[in-house]
Amino acid sequence: MIRLGLRLALGTGREGLVRLLVIAAAVALGTGLLLGTLAALHATRTQNDRNAWLNTGRPGTSSDPGRSTGQAPRHSTGQVPDHSTNPAPGRSTGQDPRHGTAPAPGPTTSQAPDHTPGAAPAPDPLWWQIGADGFQGKLIGRIDVAATGPRSPVPPGMSRLPGPGEFYASPAMSDLLRKTPAAELAARYPGRQVGVIGNSALPGPDSLIVVVGHRPNELAGRRDAVRTTSIATLSPSSCDGASCAVGTDSSGMTLVLSVVAAALIFPVLVLVGTATRLSAASREQRFAAMRLIGATPRQTAVVSAVESTVAAAAGVAAGFGLYALIRPLLAHIDVTGTPFFPSDVSLTAADVLAVALGVPVGAALSARIALRRVRISPLGVTRRVTPRPPRARRAIPLAAGLLEIAFFIGRRPATSNGQALAFLPGTLLVLGGIVLAGPWLTMVGARLLAARARRPAGLVAGRRLADDPKAGFRAVSGLVLALCVTTGAVGVIDAMVHERGLPSSPEAVRNTVLSDHVDYGPGRKAGTAPTPPDSLLAALRAVPGVGGVTVLHSDPAGREFDSGLADCAELAATRVYGTCAPGARTAAVPATFDAYGLGSARDWPNTWPAAATSPEELRRLPVTQLVVTTDGSRTAVERARTLLARAYPADAPPHTVAEDRARMSAQLDGFRQLADVVIAVSFPIAGCSLAVSVAAGLGDRRRPFSLLRLTGVRLRTLRVVVLLESALPLLAVAAVAIAAGFLTAQLFLRAQMGYSLHPPGPSYYALVAAGLLAALAVITATLPLLTRLTAPANARNE
Repeated sequence: MIRLGLRLALGTGREGLVRLLVIAAAVALGTGLLLGTLAALHATRTQNDRNAWLNTGRPGTSSDPGRSTGQAPRHSTGQVPDHSTNPAPGRSTGQDPRHGTAPAPGPTTSQAPDHTPGAAPAPDPLWWQIGADGFQGKLIGRIDVAATGPRSPVPPGMSRLPGPGEFYASPAMSDLLRKTPAAELAARYPGRQVGVIGNSALPGPDSLIVVVGHRPNELAGRRDAVRTTSIATLSPSSCDGASCAVGTDSSGMTLVLSVVAAALIFPVLVLVGTATRLSAASREQRFAAMRLIGATPRQTAVVSAVESTVAAAAGVAAGFGLYALIRPLLAHIDVTGTPFFPSDVSLTAADVLAVALGVPVGAALSARIALRRVRISPLGVTRRVTPRPPRARRAIPLAAGLLEIAFFIGRRPATSNGQALAFLPGTLLVLGGIVLAGPWLTMVGARLLAARARRPAGLVAGRRLADDPKAGFRAVSGLVLALCVTTGAVGVIDAMVHERGLPSSPEAVRNTVLSDHVDYGPGRKAGTAPTPPDSLLAALRAVPGVGGVTVLHSDPAGREFDSGLADCAELAATRVYGTCAPGARTAAVPATFDAYGLGSARDWPNTWPAAATSPEELRRLPVTQLVVTTDGSRTAVERARTLLARAYPADAPPHTVAEDRARMSAQLDGFRQLADVVIAVSFPIAGCSLAVSVAAGLGDRRRPFSLLRLTGVRLRTLRVVVLLESALPLLAVAAVAIAAGFLTAQLFLRAQMGYSLHPPGPSYYALVAAGLLAALAVITATLPLLTRLTAPANARNE
């Protein structure tokens, strides 16, 4: 029977060969997309692993027993993990407005030398400080290091540690340094570049990282420097909390994998399953004829499996070729905030085996299931008996998925793995439930159409859909899934943006450069810098595009981290932050202007109350922040930032308010990127599935359509019938899918975050309309096939 199956698949003439090629092409498309999705997941994890060394000095990142662990980093993670994979840590979203994110030094527990004979000599400690610099909105990871001996650990990607007056830079950073005037960037990093950081230490090809060498005594006095004897090796994918502030932690990776599995792999598998069912009607007739001449159900099943496996195997082989073609393009996809290295986009042996063996096996199983009517009785096909109508119980899995997610409202698991196990099954049940309930919903809509039809086309389309709603829904199942996935993603993202979004600031505020001098470490001190010299203030004011400079001082009579003082003459030059009362020489202001427009700071007065401190006394008080307003030009922003960075090398790098807001919303940006990827991939997959299904459906129905032509039905009427048969299940089930998507998003938001769903913006409605119009365009593009398929010769029995 295997030989007969091969002959039927390969030697039944032009029609059989065309059918084989179409199935193989559709399977190839689905296989290529599936391989690309798996490779992108592997690239995401590989890229994240290279962030490990940037978490050096944080507790639990290596097995070094003699490292100073210091203070836990000040990164508030909240309920939802940070998905930023930037090459350096961003700004804390908690109380600390500073950008130095490395932990403050705690008690150093240097490891005692090991005098065991034959033991490797103990490593020399390394002073390490990490911070987040910036340039024109781009994040720069800056690491200051100082070796205490020849055996100090060396980070990956470098042949040695930079000495005092030397620095290493990533390729993208090196290129930026060459193209930018030194006064705007290079002057922040003392010395000369002695090497380029290798790819093994970079999250992506556009990562901006610089490692600056110092003397040990220079870093030993900095509060954010730590002493360590090893470089962190623990991947952020394997940890949570303070140990993996740089990169995507295990909670984030779990969420990424869950979303991709539910939103991308599932529709791809639907596409592959749809492809393997091409020409199902004609194949049923052939196998029914075999049964009538004496073939057993087992023999027909073997022949069917061989045919499907041959087509699927050819498609899988072509799919690997398609993957090889699209693999270079996958490296440019911005899933995590930075593109991949081409070498990251690869497949594991398990991925290759799973796809190479799973798709043909799945095709064989699909073919066996498709022939269940033939196995029961061949007359069920030859007599064209109307299949049993789907029952309402098909909606049970959809309801069960919604109830499963709703169950966890108020019962959210504490761990990320527990949350994934809680919400992923419910989400998959919802998606699978829509596919299962689709035929029943299609039948309900078709019966309503037939009952209310006023024209022949509506009556024919309604009756045909009601007779076989499974075939009608199968054509649009991919697009319906895409609508459900898109709706759920948009609902969650919009709610998070509404709940966590940052208010827009005036342009003058966003262009302000801030230099923070507040210590949120164990000592907690507001005001760590002395009053800047007049030469620095004059240099800042002399930069073209700088509007004014205001120095904020700590207020000894107020709350240390809330109250500050400012000179009214300086404040007059930065009027965007308010002015002084008439006649006042100094004003009581916040300790920093970072929170402008945030929280209670939205109600800041336009006029600050006068303070009793004189301008002369201000100069003797510690400085909490320098505020430099600019016109937003690159020269003004970067030269001001460079002057401040050189004047205060031990403090957090200066930043603009715009960069500060961007880092605070980095978590939301990560979710937006993930949602964009889901939308960008799921709709093309759905479109391919729709095109394959509609074309296959026309081929399967060519004889009934030919008979209708012979009875006098006009070709125009048949085209309307085809449009209605495809558009009715699409619109009927799409409405349910959209409602299910919003309901799933609402239940997830309530259970996971305690948020409520908010109405989507105009972009969502535009996206849905575009998807539906594209689907109708695909259906319309297949209509010219009717002229050839409804020729009188096709009406004969085959």
